[in-house]
Amino acid sequence: MHSDFDGPQYLPVALRVDDAPCMVVGSGIAAANKTRLLVSRARDIRIFSTNPLPELRAHIEEGRIRLAGEERDETSIRACLREARLIFIATEDAAYNRQLAAWASDCRVPCCVVDDIPPSSFITPAIIDRSPIQVAIISGGAAPVLARRLRTQIEASLPHGVARLAQFMKRQRGWIRDALPDITQRRHAWERFLDSGGRVAAEKDDAETARLALENSVAEETAGTGKMGEVWLVGAGPGDPDLLTLAALNAMQNADCVLYDQLIPDAILDRLRRDAERIFVGKKRSHHTLPQTEITQILAEKARQGLRVLRLKGGDPFIFGRGGEEMDALMRQDIPVRIIPGITAANGCGASAGIPLTHRDYAQSCIFVTGHAKSGQELALDWAALARKGQTLAIYMGLTPLATLARKLVEHGLPPDWPAAIIEKGTWESQRVFITTLEALPEIVTQNGIASPTMTIIGEVVKLRPIQR
Repeated sequence: MHSDFDGPQYLPVALRVDDAPCMVVGSGIAAANKTRLLVSRARDIRIFSTNPLPELRAHIEEGRIRLAGEERDETSIRACLREARLIFIATEDAAYNRQLAAWASDCRVPCCVVDDIPPSSFITPAIIDRSPIQVAIISGGAAPVLARRLRTQIEASLPHGVARLAQFMKRQRGWIRDALPDITQRRHAWERFLDSGGRVAAEKDDAETARLALENSVAEETAGTGKMGEVWLVGAGPGDPDLLTLAALNAMQNADCVLYDQLIPDAILDRLRRDAERIFVGKKRSHHTLPQTEITQILAEKARQGLRVLRLKGGDPFIFGRGGEEMDALMRQDIPVRIIPGITAANGCGASAGIPLTHRDYAQSCIFVTGHAKSGQELALDWAALARKGQTLAIYMGLTPLATLARKLVEHGLPPDWPAAIIEKGTWESQRVFITTLEALPEIVTQNGIASPTMTIIGEVVKLRPIQR
């Protein structure tokens, strides 16, 4: 997902610092803070300081850092820059700091000027350090206090023994690579281990139990070479990534291959595992990228290759998502299928627009209706049953036949001025809500250039939407 460049842009990377000199220029608290970041990571730390704080002096006396010169020692600083990996600049003179940054730029050495973003070529994130596991949170310099708050929240959620777990996994990598040369099989074995009791054992430093669990996981993967994979039919919700279920997010992070359509916004696709194969199978109005039979065929073929295949669907796979058809076709081929429900569009869009689907004074029932008919056929709905008061109609995929829907409902008894709403891209940041009447629905769509995905809600509950100010 692309964004406008409204300031410096940063790429999060992990930079190796143990094989080249790292420099710090300054004497105060800021210099001490940056030095503290380096002492557990870099072997060659050179500080240029006229009057270092006691903390820095202690590091110098212990031999953990080297006092290479004073802050204004231009000759020594320039000489060191020719071989340095990075430099932190933290003197009390802002103009001199920028001069140092210019020297670093000339030598193509990454530099961080404390509290001065423009001359800096990198910034330091808020770091959670459970070595070898590290989590870095970057706000691009826009909100460092927020970054630190997020660090606290994330740190509280990490298991206490995650460092021991990572160290255990590091020690096992060699023999597992030999046992499972295929990278996909290795990943499956590791994921099975992390879902087992072996993970807890490793976190508690019980290496023997953890090793046994890992060996069992590798054995299962070896025995299953050429085995059938499985298909996951997953509901991604109506569009807001915060409405993904934990089960959906877990599946998105573990899938080997993902089939998705245009109802899935970039904000959700960004949460897929980065190296998963992605296949767009979207169907847009009047333009079918792939027929349903071909989509099911791809799902089956990928599963036969032993892959975990994710069919990511907007809303819920069993509410007008054709998940039932795909499940039936796959099970007929003896392909394992797992269903992960999602927040369906009617619930999500209604709530996001402030429109309840039921209310004891206005609607004692809610009917989900699709406005999409089989190819070449007219809508075949029970119009008399739909055109009743005391209920809510939530219409999916109803944009093209909206004029027919409105006309038929009026013909069968609903008043032309019956409350109606159309919600475009419900729950998305670009959501638009239009409150109108049943008769005026088609005109509202034309006047406002409304495009899919949309949800149309018809019923007196629409009147309950809070006044937007």
